[in-house]
Amino acid sequence: QVQLVESGGGSVQAGNSLKLTCAASGSTMILNRMRWYRQAPGSQRELVASSLHTASGDKVDINDSVKGRFTISRDDVQNRGYLQMNDLKAEDTGVYYCNANIYTRTTGSVDYWGQGTQVTVSS
Repeated sequence: QVQLVESGGGSVQAGNSLKLTCAASGSTMILNRMRWYRQAPGSQRELVASSLHTASGDKVDINDSVKGRFTISRDDVQNRGYLQMNDLKAEDTGVYYCNANIYTRTTGSVDYWGQGTQVTVSS
């Protein structure tokens, strides 16, 4: 059974940085795609960043609202994904979720979600 565990959230002042980590565990796996979403109070969940493993390398997409400030990366040996968040703004406040498409021999390719980690940015 694959599990995703997030860490790294917290409360910071605007302009500071945080690095979120999403660790996948439970089976021998291949990490096909890693995504980070966030959900602000009263708002829908939105996609922040995506990293898709392809034959020619990782394809990265970043939401325009965080482009230039947030970076997504992954370690396919450790089965971890990261979201480096710099120059945080109050509007970045929300619960951040990792979502991963993971292949195992027993389940095939399945989407998994982490439990979410709170990020609070004060201005």
